[in-house]
Amino acid sequence: MRYWAAAKAEAGTGEEPYRAATLAEALEAARALHADRPRFAQVLGLCSFLVDGDPVGSRDHADVELAQGGTVEVLPPFAGG
Repeated sequence: MRYWAAAKAEAGTGEEPYRAATLAEALEAARALHADRPRFAQVLGLCSFLVDGDPVGSRDHADVELAQGGTVEVLPPFAGG
């Protein structure tokens, strides 16, 4: 998983591996890993996600399958352009 901006700050790292079959499983594991950082879970709730470069959008995270060795980008809301 690659964390950006506020997600990176709250995770305390920019990147970490995941072992999950779906995006929902990967996010639950990340929340558990960072349970000592309550703001991390709050920030995740505001984020958008890219899986291997494709936007997840409004799809149910349990339906978004992850490939072994793939990349999940965690993108908090941001302003600018």
